[in-house]
Amino acid sequence: MKNSKSRAVLVIAMALLMVAALPILAFAEDGEEYVPKLYGTAISLLPPIIAIALALITKEVYSSLFLGIVSGAVLWSIGGQGFFGILEHVMNDGIVGNLADSYNMGIIVFLVLLGWLVAMMNKTGASGAFGVWAEDRIKTKKGASFATIALGCLIFVDDYFNCLTVGSVMRPVTDKHKISRAKLAYLIDATAAPVCIIAPISSWAAAVVGFVEGDDGFLRFIKCIPFNYYAILTIIMMIMLVVMKFDYGPMKTHEINAAHGDLYTTEDRPYADAEDDKVAGKGQVKDMIVPVAVLILLCVIFLLYSGGFFDGESVIDSFSNADAAVGLSIGSMLALLFALIWYIGRRVLTFKEAMECFPEGFKAMVPAIMILTFAWTLKTMTDSLGAKDFVAGVVENSAAGMQAFLPAIIFAIAVGLSFATGTSWGTFGILIPIVIPLFEGNDTMISLSMAACMAGAVCGDHCSPISDTTIMASAGAQSNHINHVNTQLPYALTVAAVSFVAYLISGFLPDGAKIAGLVIAIALMIGTMFVLKNLFGKGSEEEYA
Repeated sequence: MKNSKSRAVLVIAMALLMVAALPILAFAEDGEEYVPKLYGTAISLLPPIIAIALALITKEVYSSLFLGIVSGAVLWSIGGQGFFGILEHVMNDGIVGNLADSYNMGIIVFLVLLGWLVAMMNKTGASGAFGVWAEDRIKTKKGASFATIALGCLIFVDDYFNCLTVGSVMRPVTDKHKISRAKLAYLIDATAAPVCIIAPISSWAAAVVGFVEGDDGFLRFIKCIPFNYYAILTIIMMIMLVVMKFDYGPMKTHEINAAHGDLYTTEDRPYADAEDDKVAGKGQVKDMIVPVAVLILLCVIFLLYSGGFFDGESVIDSFSNADAAVGLSIGSMLALLFALIWYIGRRVLTFKEAMECFPEGFKAMVPAIMILTFAWTLKTMTDSLGAKDFVAGVVENSAAGMQAFLPAIIFAIAVGLSFATGTSWGTFGILIPIVIPLFEGNDTMISLSMAACMAGAVCGDHCSPISDTTIMASAGAQSNHINHVNTQLPYALTVAAVSFVAYLISGFLPDGAKIAGLVIAIALMIGTMFVLKNLFGKGSEEEYA
């Protein structure tokens, strides 16, 4: 019933937009540069608002972004373009134009090649081999937890790859040491998106860079890392939970039950009788470690190459001038070729099997490519309406005094939007093009607020039961999905609350001292953990023996 209502809302909205477009039949005079009548007005922000509102109502990001695009084209047409002008603006200037852009296409190529590489790694069974190797070397529950966190941090190139690999690798290890499946799912989920969003060489970094125009996207991403409080604090919280040997909320019940032999707690345990699949191929530990290491090394080398390192530029200047599309696409292509030769030469994968992995990897990246394409196009629509000029004027004339509050507000909005839609990338695509013009000319505030957007998107994604990463973390851990959502939510909300306070404080710090916001955030997180330990930690230590 809910799905039917959502579809009805979408159909009605599309019909209204088309009807509104039909009466607009005037065209600009030949030879004159077309300027929309609504250029630089508050209406220029309506397309992303429509996309956000529909995403919140329908919890579906693709159609919401598309209707935001169409509404932008309709508003752009008022005063000089007709129905066919709208279609041309959406397709030629928007979707086709963005796909034809060499930089955007480089990012898409990187995603496709990465998907292919991940599919080949899964096919060899190398991750299962690593699990067997680790099972004989990790002796304690604390060691198993730290090994899971470490592996999650190591596999930072893509969150999908992270969830599926860490789950299959560590599940036999954590089962042996009586770590609940819900806790394993949390450790997987909390080292997927949070690690990817602060790793410069990852599919997430490529996506964020793709949403930044008129600026060095890669350098901007690097500058955002120290301000990405939610990601950093999530990692700190995981480590402290293990070191301090306690849990709280529903997770504590799951961990106590696991210590007594029940890894699932609830009656619904769909994976309890699953066949042991820790070795699914001929792959060995090195078949996972070596290709990932080569991928990282080659991407770093070619990022430096694209920035002029081999022409005499320094390392810092090379990273600053790096072209992420060039560096990541070339690096991933060569890493893929290496992996092909490596796997076929070692006879853990045949050439035919390797080629069969290509469509599997491509299909895994189709949702990401769709979101990127629509988000780029939505940005094109808002740019054609002069949204940047309008926002800059508002900030300059009347909103300057509110700027200090905006990082915290942006974080909260991103949390809500990402939670409702279940996607971080769609949230990036909607909010980043709005955030950057708000602080034009203030480099530090751009980095702080863009990081707040990214952090909020990851937080909402963590809390959302319809998030693909959350669902895959459950699958990787072979945990009941609702158990994972319920046990993770108190932890995610704890970090979210601390992050919100930290963004509020950071907004008021002088530009030269905003980096101190990270120190404040870490101190608040550590203090919060000691309070929680005092309130809920009694009786937990023995469960970590």
